[in-house]
Amino acid sequence: MQENVSLNYVTQVLDDLRAIEPQAWDDLLARQEAPSPFMQYAYLSAMLSSQSATSETGWLLQVFSLWRDTPDGLSLAAACPLYIKNHSRGEYVFDHAWADAYERHGLAYYPKALVASPFTPVPGTRLLAESQQARQALLTAMLTWCEGHGIPSLHILFASPQDLLASTQAGLLQRSQVQFHWLNQGWRNFDDFLSSLNQEKRKKIRQERRKVHEAGITFRAVRGPDMDAEDWALLLRCYQQTYWEHGNPPYLTPAFFESMRTHMARHWLLFVAERAGQPIAISLIGLHLTAQGEPEVAYGRYWGALERVDCLHFEACYYQPIEWCIQHGLQRFEGGAQGEHKMARALLPTPTHSAHWLAHPAFSEAVARFLERENAGIENYLETLHQHSPLKKNP
Repeated sequence: MQENVSLNYVTQVLDDLRAIEPQAWDDLLARQEAPSPFMQYAYLSAMLSSQSATSETGWLLQVFSLWRDTPDGLSLAAACPLYIKNHSRGEYVFDHAWADAYERHGLAYYPKALVASPFTPVPGTRLLAESQQARQALLTAMLTWCEGHGIPSLHILFASPQDLLASTQAGLLQRSQVQFHWLNQGWRNFDDFLSSLNQEKRKKIRQERRKVHEAGITFRAVRGPDMDAEDWALLLRCYQQTYWEHGNPPYLTPAFFESMRTHMARHWLLFVAERAGQPIAISLIGLHLTAQGEPEVAYGRYWGALERVDCLHFEACYYQPIEWCIQHGLQRFEGGAQGEHKMARALLPTPTHSAHWLAHPAFSEAVARFLERENAGIENYLETLHQHSPLKKNP
């Protein structure tokens, strides 16, 4: 553990999340403007304990924390997970071109510092803090640490507006991407939702749902606490198969899903597709819960099928979750990274943002020029996408 005192905070750099009380971490997270279950203590801890994101897989965890001295002792004022990485896999904000440029000039791009939730492209607060001052101090501490340890870059992925404000004040570069999110406009049911779409998209969705129905597929939705051992086994099997079919080893180990079953079951929703009583596919949805324990936001996470059925992916990953969100009054469903095809299912383009610091002055300037062009292109792209919204035009 490394420790110093600055700006009335005690700064600690820990290599073990267990040095912080889980409740203190989650209480701080709950106070943020954009909390998500993927920054919860149990989720990040499971990444480590399950051997999914460890130094052996290229994710060396360093927990940055700021502590404020109170009459009752030290109180957690800010914290975040920082990973030292020797590759750029599992991030969904692609910097391979930057790494290649460094290599062509004989410079080391790795190891780099990353503030993110591993393998999880969900926007939300990354720099947990009790105030903007504490957030700024946390970021300053990380930059100082990176410079002192010769880490050539720091990247904060899928950051919140408050994270971005702190990053701007610290001189970090900002990058934009596009995801596709569904926002509930108070629809009473799925047919009411369909009525808000233009005729072409409405017809297409009905045709796709009909194909799945005519194939004899039915669905059941089950919340995590009600999932039995067979449901969790099916989830793992489908998850692994999806990755192997795309030629990649699965990121998450069986122990990760067992930890979710044990510690975070309330935050999961599983859609199981069945034919003749036999499960053939799953779609796993993450849930952000209110303080009262009610689901508020849904996140599309993993999908897998044991056999191919036309349009089954659309039904499992979009239509079933959207219908469930309408029935249960959820305000937002985030469909995951990339995918213009999601617009046809009424998931609308939404900008996401990251922040980047590069120690090398010339490369920082070059990347700044690149990002200026890229961000302008993203703005134009968003404008074009909005012109093709599937929603009916207002008269």
